[in-house]
Amino acid sequence: MSRRSTAENTGSYRTLDALTTLAFDYPRRATFFRGELKQFLLLSRELDMPPLAAKGSYAGALGVPQFMPGSYRSFAVDFDGSGRADLWTSPADVIGSVANYLARHDWQRGQPVLLAATIADATRDEVLRKLDGGLSERRALDAWTADGVTSTEPAGNLPSDPVGLVMLEGSPEGAGADSYWIACNNFYVLTRYNRSRLYAAAVWELARAVKSARVAAGRG
Repeated sequence: MSRRSTAENTGSYRTLDALTTLAFDYPRRATFFRGELKQFLLLSRELDMPPLAAKGSYAGALGVPQFMPGSYRSFAVDFDGSGRADLWTSPADVIGSVANYLARHDWQRGQPVLLAATIADATRDEVLRKLDGGLSERRALDAWTADGVTSTEPAGNLPSDPVGLVMLEGSPEGAGADSYWIACNNFYVLTRYNRSRLYAAAVWELARAVKSARVAAGRG
């Protein structure tokens, strides 16, 4: 990953303008964006960055990982030892900062994200009513089992923490009927980064593809 490639899609809106507009002309979330405007000004001072120079998304998100200013100050790390956490042009800082964000939100290393699930025909309608926007609340695995939700994973691979159920349109390969998955703790950690269940599932699929490619290349 080159420094040029990491900076190509980080947003074209001047961050100060975006946050000021949302802080004072968007009453529904004015409190949140006023807080982020304050965080941005503090961040600009810490990075010795002119406030008018920074550009990001229309909502004020910054850098390759699109951290809001408050998240930038809380979770960005100087992973390459340059003396500053640079989320625009430093691949090491970008990757390290996203990893730090996930770790600080209780990512469990080596634990699953999604596990394929099946739903008994007799309880299918009742179970599907528990899905709100395609994702349920977390419950004990025994409670799901009692409702007819099971996984093909060996019992020793099943998580002990409460889990949810998620529906994905089409198969994981992108075609076919809707599929259902047991959503483990790490899946919910991904939704702390982006609330969309589809985003979290896409991140999981990409991670699996990267891991498979590394194993195939003898680097896994």
